[in-house]
Amino acid sequence: MDKRKTLIKICGITSIKQAVQVAELGTNAIGIISVKESPRYISPEKKKEIFKTLKDLYPNIERVSVVKNSSIESIIKNFLGEPNETVIQLHGDEDIDYCQKLKQKIPSIRLWKAFRIKNKADLEKIKIYENFVDAILLDSWNNETYGGSGKKIEQKYLEDLSFSKPWWLAGGVSKEWVYEIVRKINPNGVDISSSVEISPGIKDINEIKFIIDEVKKY
Repeated sequence: MDKRKTLIKICGITSIKQAVQVAELGTNAIGIISVKESPRYISPEKKKEIFKTLKDLYPNIERVSVVKNSSIESIIKNFLGEPNETVIQLHGDEDIDYCQKLKQKIPSIRLWKAFRIKNKADLEKIKIYENFVDAILLDSWNNETYGGSGKKIEQKYLEDLSFSKPWWLAGGVSKEWVYEIVRKINPNGVDISSSVEISPGIKDINEIKFIIDEVKKY
């Protein structure tokens, strides 16, 4: 397996202070949850403030807005004027038609699509999306939530995966699993949220630093 640099996204950030702290550690992407039922949800006004700060101080970090089953009109409204996001991450049941229409309406934005993986067959359903999104994110299946559960995808489903677009691994990415992820699974990126939290939306900066250092080491 060819080794590549593994990128790191910290998701579910809820304050400017922690966004800056995480950025300083050298993360590649920072995500904010725009899904109201999530315990990590923050208002559009607060999101804008955090992303504007990152845009000014760390312009090379991807600023990812996570949405779920939102109307295309509501997303477009958010992008009137000068948006602070660089990526929209679709974390719901959005189909190919939705992805295609959103791309046509906002061609400047990068589109990442999350898929919840319960078994091997779920991976086969992803291929048809590859021409309509810029990156793929694999998360674990959970009946109660669409993300942030801390549950892992079974590793046997992840080894030797190949997509035509970059792919990120989410779901239970922790310091205990990071060695196996980088050495055996080798995704383009890892998406970390609940495994580095003190409480929902409040990150343990030392835990994040440890994982970033470990990923860079391997």
